Amino acid sequence: MKIDKKLIKELKDYLDEFGLSEIEYQDGGKKIKVAKSLISNTQVTAHKPGLSQPKKEQETGTKVISPIIGTAYLAPEPGGKKFIEVGQKIKKGQTVMIVEAMKTMNHVPSTSDGEVKKILVEDGQAVEFGQTLVLLK
Repeated sequence: MKIDKKLIKELKDYLDEFGLSEIEYQDGGKKIKVAKSLISNTQVTAHKPGLSQPKKEQETGTKVISPIIGTAYLAPEPGGKKFIEVGQKIKKGQTVMIVEAMKTMNHVPSTSDGEVKKILVEDGQAVEFGQTLVLLK
C-alpha cells in the first residue's frame, strides 16, 4: 500500500486550523487517522507534599456550548460591537457569538435568560463541538 503523504499533510493542517486533537478519514478500504499529543511542557507541574495547591475556579452557572467545530467570533464583523459583554443581561435565543465553519457563519443563541458571568473564548479562537463558550448567572 502506498502512503498518501499529501492527504496526511492535509489532515494535519485541518487539526491545526480547527484546533482538533485527532481526525479520521475513510475512503473505501483505506482508513487514515491523524492525531497529535495534547501534553505540553506547560501542563506538567510538580507539587511538594504539604504545600497548598491553587484552587481551580469553579465553572458554575448555565453553560452556552458550541454546536459545531469552527472559529468563534465575538462580533458580527472585525472591529464591530461585540454581541455580548460580561455583566450584560441577555434573553433566551439572543445571539452570543458566531462560530464559522467552512465559510458558513453559524449564530450561537443563548440557551436561557440570564446575566453574562464569563466569556470563555477569545475572538478568532478555534472551538470544538460541545466546548463551553459562555457562562451565565
